[in-house]
Amino acid sequence: MSPALSLSLSHSHLPLCKSQDLLSKDTHLRKTTPRESPGSRTPTDIKFTKRKLLGSAALGLFGGGLSVSQPPARAEPESPIETTSNRMSYSRFLQCLDQNAVRKVDLVENGTLAIAEIYNPALDKIQTVKVQLPGLPPELLRKMKEKNVDFAAYPMEINWGPALLDLLSNLAFPLIFLGFLLLRSSSANTPGGPNLPFGLGRSKAKFEMEPNTGVTFDDVAGVDEAKQDFKEIVEFLKTPEKFAAVGARIPRGVLLVGPPGTGKTLLGKAIAGEAGVPFFSLSGSEFIEMFVGVGASRVRDLFNKAKANSPCLVFIDEIDAVGRQRGTGIGGGNDEREQTLNQLLTEMDGFTGNSGVIVISATNRPEILDSALLRPGRFDRQVTVGLPDIRGREEILKVHSNNKKLDKDVSLSVIAMRTPGFSGADLANVMNEAAILAGRRGKDRITMKEIDDSIDRIVAGMEGTKMTDGKSKILVAYHEIGHAVCATLTPGHDPVQKVTLVPRGQARGLTWFMPGDDPALISKQQLFARIVGGLGGRAAEEVIFGESEITTGAAGDLQQITQIARQMVTMFGMSEIGPWALMDPTVQSSDVVLRMLARNSMSEKLAEDIDSSVRNIIENAYQLAKNHIRNNREAMDKLVDALLERETLTGDEFRAILAEFTDVPVEKMRRTSVREMINA
Repeated sequence: MSPALSLSLSHSHLPLCKSQDLLSKDTHLRKTTPRESPGSRTPTDIKFTKRKLLGSAALGLFGGGLSVSQPPARAEPESPIETTSNRMSYSRFLQCLDQNAVRKVDLVENGTLAIAEIYNPALDKIQTVKVQLPGLPPELLRKMKEKNVDFAAYPMEINWGPALLDLLSNLAFPLIFLGFLLLRSSSANTPGGPNLPFGLGRSKAKFEMEPNTGVTFDDVAGVDEAKQDFKEIVEFLKTPEKFAAVGARIPRGVLLVGPPGTGKTLLGKAIAGEAGVPFFSLSGSEFIEMFVGVGASRVRDLFNKAKANSPCLVFIDEIDAVGRQRGTGIGGGNDEREQTLNQLLTEMDGFTGNSGVIVISATNRPEILDSALLRPGRFDRQVTVGLPDIRGREEILKVHSNNKKLDKDVSLSVIAMRTPGFSGADLANVMNEAAILAGRRGKDRITMKEIDDSIDRIVAGMEGTKMTDGKSKILVAYHEIGHAVCATLTPGHDPVQKVTLVPRGQARGLTWFMPGDDPALISKQQLFARIVGGLGGRAAEEVIFGESEITTGAAGDLQQITQIARQMVTMFGMSEIGPWALMDPTVQSSDVVLRMLARNSMSEKLAEDIDSSVRNIIENAYQLAKNHIRNNREAMDKLVDALLERETLTGDEFRAILAEFTDVPVEKMRRTSVREMINA
């Protein structure tokens, strides 16, 4: 073991600055460890020394550990700080400074860190330590001057490399993303086309050069007038010279108007399959996006493509999403939607013209469309696609039953009579539900039973749990028989189709009627008869069980008959007030916002007269209904017993029992047979 190592082990417990008598060795130590003058140090030397200090910190603790020093193997430029380093507290550093043990101090990092050379009497050498300073106290500088300590301060050298690297790493993704956007924008910037990134300005219309929709005019039934208009357009596209010889111009636009489910979109598919020209199809909502200018850009792109492939057809479904009235702000209007509409108006009939492009649009709310969109030159034709009549319903049923196996007893005419007010979509749903029921019941063919059940399910809801015998079941039976008796004995009412106690939806029992004719034109007698029939259930409860035993079962009936009576007074002029339209058409609109904003100019006296007339109509009907119940009490009891036993009575069975006790009107008896009614 070397002498130096033995000294370190034997004196490891001695303090760093033991006494002043060891300071005489300073001359010897300075000779063995030459130092440069303070002025010759550079920041680079200090930085090199700090790195060396960090590496040598593990060799031993100052004053309490093992310190080994070896002479350098070769001559190197001297560093102002030794490579062996330990940390020292600030208080102990001041103690060493008071004992004149501090030889040199280098202040770095803006005076917050001192690298000091302090004589260690235990090792009989000078060691380098690091002292964390609380800032740079003025008394410390004054004390170092008094002790003649060699000290120097070095400014902090900023290393810009890591900072720049961090900045570039944070900005890398945004810069790449912006560059990608610019690249996409330049690639999409075609003459007259969209210039938005990611193709946002491109039209989303589905394009078919030779459309194969699988739908022709033979697949569309019940809308003969609309089919005729579209057949003319198809003929014009196929033989334009025939019409051009007489100076005819092809319509630029056709607007399909009608309730939902009547076949507007189906007509669009049919004309695409029949015309044989390029076809574009999209929805009105596909023009609107959250980005400003996207809608107008898509309209331009759509018509640019259409003109390049003219003659062609453009089908826009639900055009009310973009064609709503401008300037009102009602229903969520905004500037972006209006800009899209303005661009659509310009493309359809603007300064540049629009030859060879036929626009076909569909909507079920034509009253909210902008007037500039509806004018001739843009939409030259407005085709109404309404609910089908009885013959139209039969034709629609034939179309939807082509791929279904029907029993020989199934009559499409009877089904058409049972479904007044059904649209084409409703009839398609009836046939599909009947096929599902037949498959569920294990049948290989669809019978009238499945079709009747499917109609009941669509109109009234799913079949519920049957009621058990009790007071509620008897009360419901009298309620439903009351409807049937009052309706049958009142002139002008439709004949009973069936009475049932099978619950459906919210109803505990149901009475079905079969209209003889389409309800396009309804007389005052028919409306009043419907009110009497609707009050028959409440009248039966009051007459048979007493006024204190009436139930809430007539709530839906009362709402229906009140609405009919008010329409008779305010809309149809069927009261003593006179033939007036007593209600603003805006208030009658289906648009909720328009009804809320409409100002009713009706006087209080007129409102009182209307309420009085409505009440008189309902009271007269209610008295007539109670008279029917009182005069046919015996027939009511017999019908209720039969209904409780069978749970369902057909119209023929009901009228047969009623005819035993009273005279049934001739027209009701004549319609006992559905076959006879169809043949008539």
